[in-house]
Amino acid sequence: MAKEGEGKGKGKGSMTVEEAGRLGGEKVKAERGEEFYSEIGHKGGQRVKELIAEGKEAEQAAGKKKE
Repeated sequence: MAKEGEGKGKGKGSMTVEEAGRLGGEKVKAERGEEFYSEIGHKGGQRVKELIAEGKEAEQAAGKKKE
């Protein structure tokens, strides 16, 4: 539970989660460049594609066991 005097906009160095995320994203962009986001987005998309394929295979295997 927050103590009295603590919270949004109170005291030195207070920052919302949204502000912290934005600033962190800007720092990563400055350090690694915009291409970094493209690369990690592509990797994430490929992983999702793999997981979908694995799920379909598991569904098919489960369907065959029931018959």
